[in-house]
Amino acid sequence: MACDTGAKPIEENQNVKNNEENLNEEKKEKDMASSLVLRKAPDFKMDAYDSKTGHYTTVNSEDYYGKWTVVCFYPADFTFVCPTEIAAMNAKYDEFQELGVEILAVSTDTKFSHKRFVETEPLLKGLKLTIGADPTGAVSRAFGVMIEEEGIALRGRFLINPEGTVVAQEVQAPMVGRNVNEFLRQVKAWQHATKTGEVCPAGWVPGKKTLPVNTDVEQMTGRVGDYITIEEILS
Repeated sequence: MACDTGAKPIEENQNVKNNEENLNEEKKEKDMASSLVLRKAPDFKMDAYDSKTGHYTTVNSEDYYGKWTVVCFYPADFTFVCPTEIAAMNAKYDEFQELGVEILAVSTDTKFSHKRFVETEPLLKGLKLTIGADPTGAVSRAFGVMIEEEGIALRGRFLINPEGTVVAQEVQAPMVGRNVNEFLRQVKAWQHATKTGEVCPAGWVPGKKTLPVNTDVEQMTGRVGDYITIEEILS
């Protein structure tokens, strides 16, 4: 073998390369589509902007252990639907606090961008929320909401119980905002179900019938309609 040709890089086998690319794409799609429900919420630590105090801070998943927590991802600061969602969550902030629920908003912007966003967007006047900064996308990836091609997160909202388990997850594309009143209803339902062992039918709100399957499971099996009507469900 001649030794005067220099150190040339080995050309990668195109079939191997194509297979690796396909596997990476499949992994990306799987990560984006996977659900965290009934799994332990990912650990995280990141810089943040505390709108209530007007100061930078850091947030750590350990800060939320033992509490009901909402981690709410949004695509980006200085966009259009995002401030409407943040303002809506903020409008219900006191109600969430009364329920013992902490709220953490997150986007892939920096903490500096968050500060400027809050200071200049009229809808965010009086904001009380803390906004996590995830410029590397590490936290967004951990929660499965990172859009790699755009460097932003999907609209992902995760409800985590005091044991650190994700019990509810809602993920949407960026074009349509979420309903904070419906989410608040779900939080109340989850807290009631967790406390009582009963289950909550569609559209349940405090004061309406639950399904006491924890005590009457055999009697109710296949006979739910004897206990609750569609009119009661939709009322």
